[in-house]
Amino acid sequence: MAKKIDNNPENGNAIKSEIREWTESIIIALILAIFIRAFFIQAFKIPSGSMRPTLIERDRLMVNKLRYGPLIPFTKIRLPGFSKIKRGDVIVFVYPQDKKRDFIKRVIGLPREMLEISEGDIYINGKMIDDPLIKNRYYYNRENSQYGKPGQIIEIPSGQVFVLGDNSQSSHDSRYWGFVPMENIIGKAEFIYWPFNRMRLIK
Repeated sequence: MAKKIDNNPENGNAIKSEIREWTESIIIALILAIFIRAFFIQAFKIPSGSMRPTLIERDRLMVNKLRYGPLIPFTKIRLPGFSKIKRGDVIVFVYPQDKKRDFIKRVIGLPREMLEISEGDIYINGKMIDDPLIKNRYYYNRENSQYGKPGQIIEIPSGQVFVLGDNSQSSHDSRYWGFVPMENIIGKAEFIYWPFNRMRLIK
């Protein structure tokens, strides 16, 4: 038996209308996803152990871009945020020596401060930091580093921060390559969302 031909043009129009609605929904969803990623939150995966024990390999975390104010894409213009960068914050930033890579470290020194690493402790403007987020970790001097030699006092430039990994013995951080410009900062690491048994706020 020959297949019946549907000559009703309304059926074809209905199919086209449904396809158009699906296409529009997908496009809108993609635009919203890009907008949220650009201005609100972004997911990251930890590739190394430089932030142990705070963050371990394969942790997945959410980074809040609103806290410091999101950057307008393809510019160095930052929109107003609802807080300023503080010492002890864990931040994600564009690695200054390779714009294609993102790093995560802890903020140790703020703009225009004098910083020294001595016998595992951090000194800012000659005073030892007693904040538990920093004090309870041992920070190593490195003879082969640019900014981490014993007895070296570092002046942090205006508009930049000094960052260190919590796992100081195995971290490639500001001791070796210098400072992070404010425009490189993507946002504050807020919480681990995966794996399930490690879900927590990041401190």
